[in-house]
Amino acid sequence: MNEADEVLLELEKHNKIWNEKLLLREIYKEFYELIKNNLFIDSNGKIVELGSGIGKIKEVIQNCICTDRYDSNYVNHSENAYELSYMDSSVSNLILFDVFHHLQYPGDALKEFHRVLSDSGRLLLFEPHLSLLGIFVYGLFHPEPLKVFEKIEWSNSNNAPMLVQSYYAAQGNATRIFCWENSVRISTDWNVLKIIKIPAISYVASGGYTGTQLYPSKFLSFMRKIDKLCTWFPAFFATRMLIVLEKK
Repeated sequence: MNEADEVLLELEKHNKIWNEKLLLREIYKEFYELIKNNLFIDSNGKIVELGSGIGKIKEVIQNCICTDRYDSNYVNHSENAYELSYMDSSVSNLILFDVFHHLQYPGDALKEFHRVLSDSGRLLLFEPHLSLLGIFVYGLFHPEPLKVFEKIEWSNSNNAPMLVQSYYAAQGNATRIFCWENSVRISTDWNVLKIIKIPAISYVASGGYTGTQLYPSKFLSFMRKIDKLCTWFPAFFATRMLIVLEKK
């Protein structure tokens, strides 16, 4: 079985879980609403999501163009993050939900994102955040590595075309680049409009797509109150973040 077939099987599995798990749908709706509320309003530009998976963001952002590495029934078409098919300045908003930490060469990808975004266009990154709780949860219970002590390969030193995007994961990259390094790597080309740190304990305890749901769906309103309380202590409890960048 090749990688494309494995990806399609994983998508079918995720879609089945999505349809069966009310709690997951409710929590993701909140995440998507947060993204929607931070879009750059431009009637002429496209709203594009990279790495859309099963494309459920369309349930909240109906005019979003969903893309992924491979074609499937869930997306509009395939895209390579390093060589996008869009013309210069043709996209008003570019959304990456749990995708940035899969980019082995984030500097090259950001350069390409900058090219396709219109003036004042926005790049919205929804990513894991490494608070104390985040390090514990992602470090012990998530299969993808944190890689907080490994050097970030900012650019592809070989300068070879990235026609095939090999699998890569480093859950700590967004926190390292945008929080611990204070976004100094990207200050020339981007304005950091917001970094919204989200406890999302309700999400962590939901089990997501792969874990065990630890509370009944009817307790979501109570878990939201816990999330709200924990927003006062992001260094301890924030497990998610939305980074909103504006093209200079």
